[in-house]
Amino acid sequence: MAVITSAPGKVLITGAYLVLEKPNPGIVLSTTARFYAIVKPLRSSIDSRSWAWLWTDVKLMSPQLSKEEVYKLSLKTLSLQNISSSSGNGNPFAEQAVQFAVQAAKAAFVDNNHRQEMLQKLLLQGLDITILGSNDFYSYRKQIDARGLPLTSETLSLLPAFSSINVNTNNADKSHPSSKVTCAPELAKTGLGSSAAMTTAVVAALLQYLGVVNVPTRSDKNHTDNIMNANLDLVHVVSQTAHCVAQGKIGSGFDVSAAVYGSQRYVRFSPEILSLAQWMDYHKDDLNHHAIVKALLAARQAMLEVRNLLRQIGEAAGVPIEPESQTHILDMTMGMEGVLLAGVPGAGGFDAIFAITLGSTSRDCVAHKWSSNGVLPLLVTEDPRGVTLEDGDPREIAIASRIHSINLE
Repeated sequence: MAVITSAPGKVLITGAYLVLEKPNPGIVLSTTARFYAIVKPLRSSIDSRSWAWLWTDVKLMSPQLSKEEVYKLSLKTLSLQNISSSSGNGNPFAEQAVQFAVQAAKAAFVDNNHRQEMLQKLLLQGLDITILGSNDFYSYRKQIDARGLPLTSETLSLLPAFSSINVNTNNADKSHPSSKVTCAPELAKTGLGSSAAMTTAVVAALLQYLGVVNVPTRSDKNHTDNIMNANLDLVHVVSQTAHCVAQGKIGSGFDVSAAVYGSQRYVRFSPEILSLAQWMDYHKDDLNHHAIVKALLAARQAMLEVRNLLRQIGEAAGVPIEPESQTHILDMTMGMEGVLLAGVPGAGGFDAIFAITLGSTSRDCVAHKWSSNGVLPLLVTEDPRGVTLEDGDPREIAIASRIHSINLE
């Protein structure tokens, strides 16, 4: 029986650079762009000689990269050894996610002999793991330009779900033509936190598969009970650890936190989840009240001040946090009807911009304006859900949805 989980990408609205240190907060929104992890047994049964085995098998597949890695997992140290022919070009985030998730499972059952036996049986069957990322995590602009297609959301929507990803395979060290030193192929990404979402999805799927946690489903509206919080907290700790080890440093952690808990006000390693239900309950008497409009206008003014301060920081540091070309289009966007906020996400640079609109009509107008100015609007929107247990294979669901759409037309 396969276990399928997903974890969202993120957009850091405020808190760039400051969120690295406590107690500075940041506002991070989780998105509709999600990474999926599918975990199932590699073998349907356990070999009769498996009691003497010191290793088991792990297969890690990334269909979008046409890549398959095969590993041996030590049943003693719970460490992975890549035995693929492509060894050396593995996925460090997925690898660390596997190792730390299995180690967490073993630690969770240290005082329960029955659960230890069940864990051992699951591991002896081997682990078959498939990783899939939404198209919005990756840039397809070069492919679109090469085909002479318009830079619009509509063009992106025509791409099949989980499309193949182009990589920069020219990875030789050009400064030393005779050098044998190579680097990993580069993926053209959109800055939505793909590594954090992928790490979290793999950790959550493995912990669910191994019987350690119960990941919330789409129908679980209330994630605030103690048991659910404990489950998510364990996923969070393991994911943060795996992600930090894989990237070789301890970052702010907001991207992993958003992947686990969803949209939130974040202080380093201390997430405060933004609950729409709680907000509605607390302010139900104030809906459509002048205070709400006043708060939104204050948020808009605050974003203008944030942008101004970021530009000053960039000028002082000699770093284009909000380049002039982006300032122009952001000012234009902020002047459009129905736009609440617009800015550069995270640490800024030339990679991306964001806009928060009051409704889909305004969003469509912004997308059209961006396209006419040479900016490719992504299909991604805010989704408050964090890590989620899915009902089925997202590839099959995407195909069924496309067929249904064709039938309706």
